Amino acid sequence: MDEPIPVTRAVDHGTAKLMPDIDRERAWLLTVDGAPQSYVDLDEPTHLEFEYTRRLGHVLDTVAAPGRALDVLHLGGGALTLPRYVAATRPGSRQDVVDADRALLSMVGEYLPVPEDADVAVHGADARAWLEAAAPDSADILIADVFGGSRVPAHLTTLAYARAAERVLRADGVYLANLADAAPFGFLRSQLATFSAVFEELALIAEPGVLRGRRFGNAVLVASHRPLDTAALARRTAADAFPARVEHGPALREFTGAAEPVRDEDAVASPEPPAGAFGIG
Repeated sequence: MDEPIPVTRAVDHGTAKLMPDIDRERAWLLTVDGAPQSYVDLDEPTHLEFEYTRRLGHVLDTVAAPGRALDVLHLGGGALTLPRYVAATRPGSRQDVVDADRALLSMVGEYLPVPEDADVAVHGADARAWLEAAAPDSADILIADVFGGSRVPAHLTTLAYARAAERVLRADGVYLANLADAAPFGFLRSQLATFSAVFEELALIAEPGVLRGRRFGNAVLVASHRPLDTAALARRTAADAFPARVEHGPALREFTGAAEPVRDEDAVASPEPPAGAFGIG
């Protein structure tokens, strides 16, 4: 059997590379301009390699009864790691994936095809434009994992964007976002303030060292109108190979402090990660 070889291709927003994992037979790492974007094991779609994807997975596992099919909207496609996870853990789910990089979506579809029985529709479009045109009350879960390079685009950080997300979600729907920041957490606090102005319930999942300001890192924001099962989420994230903490309630409000919701005219992208923060090798 031939050894898989790396694939490099110019895509709309940089240079994408698919690199085989020497330790897992049909597993691949996707990078864009050297920054890790996704990890996929075609034989084991429930394997989540990156810390933040594992945390998103924990939310997905606890947000509804096990195995219940959900309508999921993904903003940001990458190598479709989470759509594969949902298809495997919640068969019958209907999923839409929106990514502005059509060439990247095409590359992933060619080399890492999604199983034929998975109901995953892929759309090349701007995430906010898609959201604003989408049908109201059409999704159970909305997952935002959109990075232009290594930064969350400014137009996906505002009050108008949060309201558009809330409009698309059903009454008991849940919004999840992968964010990244470091102390003094100006960006993260502004996002908490923005989403707390639209949703009644918020939680934040992050590695304790990040929350203590020791390093730059990812944080998963969870927002909904219904109470979140933070106890179950805390148990799962604490027991993970990459332990994390779930902040909610008064502690999260204290963390948010005096931060204000972000208006479109004031929006900025998330901070540039320090050199090597998300590097590989």
